[in-house]
Amino acid sequence: MKIKLDENLDPRLSSLLSTEGYDADTVLDEGISGTSDRGIYDVCLAKNRVLITLDLDFSNPFRFPPEKTSGIIVLRPAQPSLPLIKSLFLTLLPELRSRRVEGRLWIVEQGRIREYDMFTER
Repeated sequence: MKIKLDENLDPRLSSLLSTEGYDADTVLDEGISGTSDRGIYDVCLAKNRVLITLDLDFSNPFRFPPEKTSGIIVLRPAQPSLPLIKSLFLTLLPELRSRRVEGRLWIVEQGRIREYDMFTER
């Protein structure tokens, strides 16, 4: 699975994904920092990458339809601190191995993942 971390996430988090065998890169790695949300969405779409972000704009399936993508994952920490974000990653990793993210929007909160598929919450 190919994953892109948005620029609002610490790029060191990509090593958690790489350690698990994922092809992970960041918006910073690709040199597209400062690109619009639509631009990031289009890059992920073109390169078949799952987007992981803190940006709540990506949780709008009308603006960024997940069914066209390899998946969109929006992290929702209680506070934007690295330990809480890392904790959400540790919640996310086993789910990436066992569930299908392609074409879906996942909202990851402490202790749960809300999944949207074709505008249906699960």
